[in-house]
Amino acid sequence: MARINLLPWREELREERKKQFLTSVVAAVLFTGLLFYVGVLFVNSMIDEQNDRNTFLGGQIAALNEEIKEISTLEQERDRLLARMQVIQELQTSRPKVVKILDSLARIVPEGVSLNKVSRQGEDISFNGAAQSNARVSVFMRQIDENNEFEDSRLQVIQRAKTKTTKSFTVDVKESKPKTDEGGL
Repeated sequence: MARINLLPWREELREERKKQFLTSVVAAVLFTGLLFYVGVLFVNSMIDEQNDRNTFLGGQIAALNEEIKEISTLEQERDRLLARMQVIQELQTSRPKVVKILDSLARIVPEGVSLNKVSRQGEDISFNGAAQSNARVSVFMRQIDENNEFEDSRLQVIQRAKTKTTKSFTVDVKESKPKTDEGGL
Protein backbone atom coordinates (compact mmCIF):
# COMPACT_ATOMS: atom_id res chain seq x y z
CA MET A 1 0.00 0.00 0.00
CA ALA A 2 1.08 3.40 -0.67
CA ARG A 3 1.89 5.57 2.17
CA ILE A 4 0.64 9.07 2.11
CA ASN A 5 2.07 11.50 4.57
CA LEU A 6 -0.64 13.84 5.57
CA LEU A 7 1.46 15.69 8.08
CA PRO A 8 2.23 19.29 7.24
CA TRP A 9 5.86 18.79 6.31
CA ARG A 10 6.14 22.06 4.50
CA GLU A 11 5.16 23.98 7.55
CA GLU A 12 7.68 22.10 9.62
CA LEU A 13 10.32 22.87 7.02
CA ARG A 14 9.30 26.50 7.08
CA GLU A 15 9.44 26.54 10.89
CA GLU A 16 12.85 24.88 10.78
CA ARG A 17 14.17 27.46 8.31
CA LYS A 18 12.63 30.26 10.36
CA LYS A 19 14.44 29.00 13.49
CA GLN A 20 17.70 28.73 11.57
CA PHE A 21 17.24 32.27 10.22
CA LEU A 22 16.47 33.68 13.67
CA THR A 23 19.43 31.81 15.11
CA SER A 24 21.74 33.19 12.42
CA VAL A 25 20.33 36.74 12.91
CA VAL A 26 20.84 36.52 16.68
CA ALA A 27 24.35 35.13 16.12
CA ALA A 28 25.11 37.97 13.66
CA VAL A 29 23.78 40.58 16.10
CA LEU A 30 25.81 39.06 18.94
CA PHE A 31 28.92 38.91 16.73
CA THR A 32 28.40 42.53 15.61
CA GLY A 33 27.90 43.61 19.23
CA LEU A 34 31.07 41.78 20.22
CA LEU A 35 33.00 43.46 17.39
CA PHE A 36 31.59 46.87 18.41
CA TYR A 37 32.55 46.25 22.05
CA VAL A 38 36.10 45.24 21.05
CA GLY A 39 36.32 48.32 18.82
CA VAL A 40 35.18 50.60 21.64
CA LEU A 41 37.71 49.01 24.02
CA PHE A 42 40.47 49.46 21.43
CA VAL A 43 39.58 53.13 20.81
CA ASN A 44 39.32 53.81 24.56
CA SER A 45 42.73 52.24 25.14
CA MET A 46 44.17 54.44 22.37
CA ILE A 47 42.53 57.52 23.93
CA ASP A 48 43.91 56.60 27.37
CA GLU A 49 47.37 56.08 25.89
CA GLN A 50 47.21 59.48 24.14
CA ASN A 51 46.03 61.13 27.35
CA ASP A 52 48.98 59.58 29.17
CA ARG A 53 51.31 60.93 26.47
CA ASN A 54 49.70 64.37 26.73
CA THR A 55 50.10 64.33 30.51
CA PHE A 56 53.75 63.35 30.16
CA LEU A 57 54.37 66.05 27.55
CA GLY A 58 52.57 68.61 29.73
CA GLY A 59 54.88 67.75 32.62
CA GLN A 60 57.94 68.00 30.38
CA ILE A 61 56.75 71.35 28.98
CA ALA A 62 56.22 72.68 32.51
CA ALA A 63 59.73 71.56 33.47
CA LEU A 64 61.18 73.24 30.37
CA ASN A 65 59.26 76.43 31.10
CA GLU A 66 60.78 76.47 34.59
CA GLU A 67 64.24 76.01 33.08
CA ILE A 68 63.55 78.84 30.62
CA LYS A 69 62.52 81.12 33.50
CA GLU A 70 65.69 80.15 35.36
CA ILE A 71 67.80 80.81 32.27
CA SER A 72 66.20 84.24 31.75
CA THR A 73 66.81 85.04 35.43
CA LEU A 74 70.42 83.99 35.04
CA GLU A 75 70.75 86.10 31.88
CA GLN A 76 69.36 89.13 33.70
CA GLU A 77 71.77 88.55 36.56
CA ARG A 78 74.63 88.17 34.07
CA ASP A 79 73.63 91.43 32.38
CA ARG A 80 73.54 93.21 35.75
CA LEU A 81 76.98 91.82 36.62
CA LEU A 82 78.36 92.87 33.23
CA ALA A 83 76.93 96.36 33.74
CA ARG A 84 78.56 96.54 37.17
CA MET A 85 81.84 95.32 35.74
CA GLN A 86 81.60 97.96 33.01
CA VAL A 87 80.98 100.72 35.58
CA ILE A 88 83.88 99.49 37.69
CA GLN A 89 86.12 99.33 34.64
CA GLU A 90 85.12 102.87 33.62
CA LEU A 91 85.82 104.09 37.15
CA GLN A 92 89.21 102.36 37.11
CA THR A 93 90.15 103.97 33.79
CA SER A 94 88.78 107.41 34.72
CA ARG A 95 90.30 107.52 38.21
CA PRO A 96 93.68 108.84 37.12
CA LYS A 97 91.97 111.02 34.48
CA VAL A 98 91.11 113.83 36.93
CA VAL A 99 94.71 114.04 38.08
CA LYS A 100 95.93 114.12 34.48
CA ILE A 101 93.45 116.87 33.61
CA LEU A 102 94.52 119.05 36.53
CA ASP A 103 98.19 118.43 35.72
CA SER A 104 97.57 119.36 32.08
CA LEU A 105 95.76 122.54 33.12
CA ALA A 106 98.73 123.64 35.16
CA ARG A 107 100.92 123.21 32.07
CA ILE A 108 98.71 124.68 29.35
CA VAL A 109 97.30 127.82 30.99
CA PRO A 110 99.45 130.57 29.45
CA GLU A 111 100.72 133.64 31.23
CA GLY A 112 98.07 136.35 31.28
CA VAL A 113 95.18 133.87 31.62
CA SER A 114 93.60 133.01 34.92
CA LEU A 115 90.89 130.42 35.47
CA ASN A 116 88.15 131.38 37.90
CA LYS A 117 86.04 128.26 37.66
CA VAL A 118 86.48 124.76 36.26
CA SER A 119 83.35 122.60 36.19
CA ARG A 120 82.94 119.05 34.96
CA GLN A 121 79.72 117.32 34.05
CA GLY A 122 80.20 113.84 32.61
CA GLU A 123 82.76 114.24 29.83
CA ASP A 124 82.12 117.97 29.37
CA ILE A 125 84.48 120.42 31.07
CA SER A 126 83.82 124.15 31.21
CA PHE A 127 86.55 126.72 31.90
CA ASN A 128 85.52 130.21 33.07
CA GLY A 129 88.32 132.71 33.38
CA ALA A 130 89.81 136.05 32.57
CA ALA A 131 92.54 136.93 30.08
CA GLN A 132 94.51 140.06 29.32
CA SER A 133 93.58 139.89 25.62
CA ASN A 134 91.79 137.86 22.98
CA ALA A 135 95.16 136.57 21.79
CA ARG A 136 95.80 134.98 25.21
CA VAL A 137 92.43 133.17 25.01
CA SER A 138 93.40 132.01 21.51
CA VAL A 139 96.74 130.66 22.80
CA PHE A 140 94.92 128.93 25.65
CA MET A 141 92.49 127.26 23.20
CA ARG A 142 95.33 126.20 20.89
CA GLN A 143 97.16 124.58 23.78
CA ILE A 144 93.95 122.79 24.81
CA ASP A 145 93.60 121.43 21.25
CA GLU A 146 97.21 120.22 21.25
CA ASN A 147 96.84 118.45 24.60
CA ASN A 148 95.97 114.73 24.59
CA GLU A 149 93.63 115.01 27.59
CA PHE A 150 91.12 117.26 25.80
CA GLU A 151 89.26 117.30 22.51
CA ASP A 152 86.64 119.50 20.84
CA SER A 153 87.30 122.92 22.40
CA ARG A 154 84.64 125.58 21.78
CA LEU A 155 84.69 129.20 22.81
CA GLN A 156 81.26 129.98 24.23
CA VAL A 157 81.62 133.56 25.48
CA ILE A 158 84.27 136.25 25.35
CA GLN A 159 83.39 139.67 26.69
CA ARG A 160 84.99 142.69 28.19
CA ALA A 161 85.20 142.45 31.96
CA LYS A 162 84.62 145.24 34.47
CA THR A 163 88.16 146.42 34.01
CA LYS A 164 88.88 147.48 30.47
CA THR A 165 92.15 145.55 30.32
CA THR A 166 90.71 142.04 30.89
CA LYS A 167 88.35 139.83 28.94
CA SER A 168 86.19 137.18 30.58
CA PHE A 169 85.66 133.98 28.63
CA THR A 170 84.01 130.56 28.77
CA VAL A 171 85.54 127.61 26.92
CA ASP A 172 83.86 124.22 26.76
CA VAL A 173 85.86 121.06 26.00
CA LYS A 174 85.32 117.32 26.09
CA GLU A 175 87.56 114.86 27.86
CA SER A 176 89.42 112.56 25.56
CA LYS A 177 88.41 108.93 25.78
CA PRO A 178 90.82 106.70 27.67
CA LYS A 179 92.76 104.46 25.36
CA THR A 180 91.87 100.80 25.82
CA ASP A 181 94.03 97.84 24.97
CA GLU A 182 92.80 96.10 21.83
CA GLY A 183 93.67 92.64 23.19
CA GLY A 184 92.17 93.15 26.66
CA LEU A 185 88.62 92.64 27.85
